[in-house]
Amino acid sequence: MADVSKGLSSKERMKKPRNHMPLHEAGLRIHTWEEVPVGYSMEQAMDEAIRCIQCKKPECVPACPVGINIPAFIKLVEEGDVAGAAKKIRETNFLPAACGRVCPQDKQCEAVCVVGKKNDPVGIGNLERFVADYEREHKLDRIPAMPPPTGKRVAIIGSGPSGMTCAYELRTRGHEVTVFEAFHRGGGVMVYGIPRFRLPLEVIDEDLKLLEDMGVEFVYNMVIGKILTIDDLLETEGFDAVFIGTGAGLPKMLGIPGENLNGIYSANEYLTRIYLMHANEFPHSPTPLYQGKKMAVIGAGNTAMDVLRTGKRLGADVTCYYRRSHEEAPARTEELEHAEQEFVDFKWLSNPVEFIGDERHFVKGIRCEVMKLSEPDESGRRKPLPTGEYFIDEVDTVVFSLGCDVNPVIPSHTPELRTNKWGVVMVDHATYHTSKKGVFAGGDVITGGSTVILAMGQAKHAAKHIHEYLMGQFNYELNIPTDPNAPGVQWEGRFAKGKR
Repeated sequence: MADVSKGLSSKERMKKPRNHMPLHEAGLRIHTWEEVPVGYSMEQAMDEAIRCIQCKKPECVPACPVGINIPAFIKLVEEGDVAGAAKKIRETNFLPAACGRVCPQDKQCEAVCVVGKKNDPVGIGNLERFVADYEREHKLDRIPAMPPPTGKRVAIIGSGPSGMTCAYELRTRGHEVTVFEAFHRGGGVMVYGIPRFRLPLEVIDEDLKLLEDMGVEFVYNMVIGKILTIDDLLETEGFDAVFIGTGAGLPKMLGIPGENLNGIYSANEYLTRIYLMHANEFPHSPTPLYQGKKMAVIGAGNTAMDVLRTGKRLGADVTCYYRRSHEEAPARTEELEHAEQEFVDFKWLSNPVEFIGDERHFVKGIRCEVMKLSEPDESGRRKPLPTGEYFIDEVDTVVFSLGCDVNPVIPSHTPELRTNKWGVVMVDHATYHTSKKGVFAGGDVITGGSTVILAMGQAKHAAKHIHEYLMGQFNYELNIPTDPNAPGVQWEGRFAKGKR
């Protein structure tokens, strides 16, 4: 196939139809936790790789928060050199199997793909997943060359995507790394916040094992800020620097009447009980989870889609309530499509204003106001406006999926750590150094909530500057915001805002 492709012009490549990812049939998959996409075959992957026209100035690379050389790895797939493609991706991305599955490629690399201007964009995410799965299934060597030890020790707080990435980057620079995790296992939000039908556990465990094989130490059941403080890590535990990668785990609610009724959850609690504590296996697992037959999910982001599809697998009729329309939904296009295929109902332009309870204080109804949309603002976003029209639906389970704020445990026990009024840790945007000497941060803890790939990108940059700090090469004049109204770090790369 690669030989045939050599004779194709860019125009011919651009006309080739996209190889869409095969999926398990919706009527069957809603009864199982098995991963929904089947994955590319070698033939499908090589055929999809042919569609890349190898732009001289590829816009997809700056659109990737970790800067993967996308054309280079796709060319290797086209040539059948999947092992080479895996090495190429790993030059910049430590978690390709996870990123290929959960990254919003439709808003990042694929959103600016030149092929996508006249056809479907190249399936960059699908190809990344294919390469990473091939690497894992064929047990290719993934341990990088290790430099001599520097004698420096770094403590990383949190074992999610930012913590794991920072650990990898620092270990490859020769530093001793210890990761402290509050839960009993590693993976962070990739374990407790993303369902197994989207991201299988073995994918995450393989990357955790790689870190262990590289010499990274993991300490579980350790709540930094309670059991040990950051001062303890620096002053008594012998660490030379600290990276905070604890994410954003404090759920947002609406503050409306009835939201404290029984049967109402945050997405964090709901998904954590199921995917970290195996509540779906009760009574074989000791964690019960009350769920009725009519479930309402508030929000339309990726996490909301995860909750909706999980509720469906647990036997409920599920409905999504969102105050804007389908076009404004922040979820990935693929996640919305999968939810629609799986018989999820959507009530667009519906804003909850009250939850109604029964005599036992369990939720039995949801009252919503019908909304309408304003004209687009400068960013292209349309504001939801009230209409004065209301309706009531019968529900017995409600899950809020409105994003999260930063958990206050570490900041509240570290007075020198500057935060804004939302609790987001403020950092120097160039180096990710916080207001406390030797302490850096990245991921949702400095953004207030974002994506796996953005957290990884920040961790990569932070690791570079932590290395400079450890080696006495950190000569930056820090500029850390002092205004409590200042927002968290925003990515300034190529991002298709307001588009799907």
